Amino acid sequence: MPRIAAALIALTLVALPTPASAAPAAKSPAENPAKAAKTAKADAAWSVQPSSKTGPGNRPFFTYDLVPGGTVTDYLAVTNLGTAEMTFTVYGSDAFTTASGGYDLLPATREPTDVGSWIELGAKTVTVPARSRADIPFVLKIPENATPGDHAGGIVASITTASADATGNTTRVEQRVGTRLYLRVTGDLHPGLRVDNLHAGYRTGWRPFTGDLELTYTVRNTGNTRITPGQTVTVAGLFGLAADSAHPDALPELLPGAALERTVRVTARPALIRLTASVELSSPDGASAKSTVGVWAWSWYYLLILLLAAAVTWAVRRRRKVQA
Repeated sequence: MPRIAAALIALTLVALPTPASAAPAAKSPAENPAKAAKTAKADAAWSVQPSSKTGPGNRPFFTYDLVPGGTVTDYLAVTNLGTAEMTFTVYGSDAFTTASGGYDLLPATREPTDVGSWIELGAKTVTVPARSRADIPFVLKIPENATPGDHAGGIVASITTASADATGNTTRVEQRVGTRLYLRVTGDLHPGLRVDNLHAGYRTGWRPFTGDLELTYTVRNTGNTRITPGQTVTVAGLFGLAADSAHPDALPELLPGAALERTVRVTARPALIRLTASVELSSPDGASAKSTVGVWAWSWYYLLILLLAAAVTWAVRRRRKVQA
């Protein structure tokens, strides 16, 4: 532990050459470990990425496999790409899957309760000169009672700017850049998937006896591992008539406990009165799930046929009556 404590006190500043340009601001602090952000300040930009005692290497993210109670010491590089000295707030946070399927970290106002709270940083604030880098040591300590499986989070470097409107009201805005941290705690792994709230709707088009089938459903990761499931949609009429399958766009990675709503449209499906649609999920690690729903598939052309048949029947009966 004395060596770890000494490592936490150490903080290295490295001068960097002037970059040709800075990357635009990131929507999510953990989308890209080396992505830079620009702030409202002129020419203010920075990046965050995994590092070491001697500087960053080729690691895109922090990834660890540890036992409960295990520890690891590592380094985070915060690079000031701007032309002025900047002071950053540095903190760990938990990750979550966004409604659109992205990877994001909790805002600074929410305390982490998982892997983000297991990160002990050597510095919670750091001042970095222009065109320089700070390599910040940290220790990741896994609790003895940590649950097996995947835990996702990240480390963020942020600045807060204040601006006043015409009435004098002040708004404080936190802008941040971060890098992902993936931890797998050894133990029993249970990949799991579920399809919830499957609904189907059928809309007729102008083409005779065809329409579009729209499916909405929620994909849920019920296991304790990160998972990227493939999905297949199968549609069939009565007695399996005109059965066909489609493979919608691949789903993004889902963190344990994440839920993602999806809408899939299958076009030009025959209006076979009653259709059965199934959504099936599967992943390379053996997790699978399936849900089935029925939907009425009528066409306006059926009504035209009925009206025509009724008109023909009426005309025939009227002719027979006249002949009689």
